[in-house]
Amino acid sequence: MSTATHAALQGAQRPTRSRYLIMVMLFITVVINYLDRSNLSIAAPALKDEFGLDTVHEGLILSAFGWTYAAMQIPGGWLVDRVSPRVLYAAALILWSAATFFMGFAGSFVILFVLRLAVGALEAPAYPINNRVVTTWFPERERATAIGFYTSGQFVGLAFLTPVLAWLQHHYGWHMVFVSTGLLGIVWGVLWFMIYREPRQFKGANAAEIELIQQGGGVVDLDRRTREKKAPFSWNDLGLVMSRRKLWGVYLGQFCLTSTLWFFLTWFPTYLVKYRGMDFIKSGFLASVPFLAAFIGVLCSGVLSDFLIRRGATVGLARKLPIILGLLISTSMIGANFTDSTPWVIFFLALAFFGNGLASITWSLVSTLAPVRLLGLTGGVFNFVGNLSSICTPIVIGFLVTKDSFAPAIVYVSSLALLGALSYILLVGKVERIEA
Repeated sequence: MSTATHAALQGAQRPTRSRYLIMVMLFITVVINYLDRSNLSIAAPALKDEFGLDTVHEGLILSAFGWTYAAMQIPGGWLVDRVSPRVLYAAALILWSAATFFMGFAGSFVILFVLRLAVGALEAPAYPINNRVVTTWFPERERATAIGFYTSGQFVGLAFLTPVLAWLQHHYGWHMVFVSTGLLGIVWGVLWFMIYREPRQFKGANAAEIELIQQGGGVVDLDRRTREKKAPFSWNDLGLVMSRRKLWGVYLGQFCLTSTLWFFLTWFPTYLVKYRGMDFIKSGFLASVPFLAAFIGVLCSGVLSDFLIRRGATVGLARKLPIILGLLISTSMIGANFTDSTPWVIFFLALAFFGNGLASITWSLVSTLAPVRLLGLTGGVFNFVGNLSSICTPIVIGFLVTKDSFAPAIVYVSSLALLGALSYILLVGKVERIEA
């Protein structure tokens, strides 16, 4: 938007800031989303003892979420292009939280596994919805900051609430880990339905704010467009978003990026307790340090990216630079293999997760590259490929580790971070929207 246009808008009517409330709502949703992804890793050591699991079966239960989460990404993305975020997000939140709640009453490995599969399937539309909402509510020059802010919810929530969940388990048993997080999500699902609206229907957003968003590249009428064009599923559309090299660059990069994330969401507490000899309460607090580092990284990423945009950098440079730097920093995790000092182990893991946070504005590229009418489908494919790591990482680590050594798993995750950086350097070319 030009300076003159912005000045004229301000002279007539100062734009409201309702979009920041939407950003906070997405942040809270992501906190709950990731608590329900990671709560199993908190309970894993206790579950392993109660159900007599070996490392291979532990890897299977930790990967269960990923099987259905990845499988439902494309159908979930298709739904996002057709169902209002107000309805779809509320329904998904309540249903996956109910499945989480009932995990607290599971009496066998099989029941726990099935419920975990259900959580993965029902969470599938979450990030494509986030991408759709931020594309609707934010101009391009604020979008990376918005994405960075709500993405930080996955880290800050875990940083502060992981010790709480560890305390709950220590005093009340692993059952309460699932009951508490499930109830939280059900309540928030109801509140989302009551509060969320599209920009033109949101009472707190005035005409000046809507114009600011629209002139800055936000697609404020996306909900109306999708109601008018509810086309059936098309293999041609899927072929389009599966055939572009630059999209495959971000797909592959996301797989590598989320491999680090899924190490922290699944095996990390076990690594600290079993392979580094920490007691469970101490490990609960130390586990929060890398999440705090990732929180700082993701906030730096969005602010840096949008700052570069405002200073005249190309969208490609502004979006890709933090991602590539972050992935390269994530390779520092391998340093944990060369020390027996607990502070140094936590330092290397925190530095690696800071890099993961710095790289985590990848959705800003999906928002910029995807065809407008296929935002949900593109996001679904992106999240499908990326979250194949939620299946691969827990299982591969389960096979790589031995009773005495976790080092091969650290090498595996570090190598994937390097591959992700190369993917963004070599495959993603000029950043511009793909026409359908």
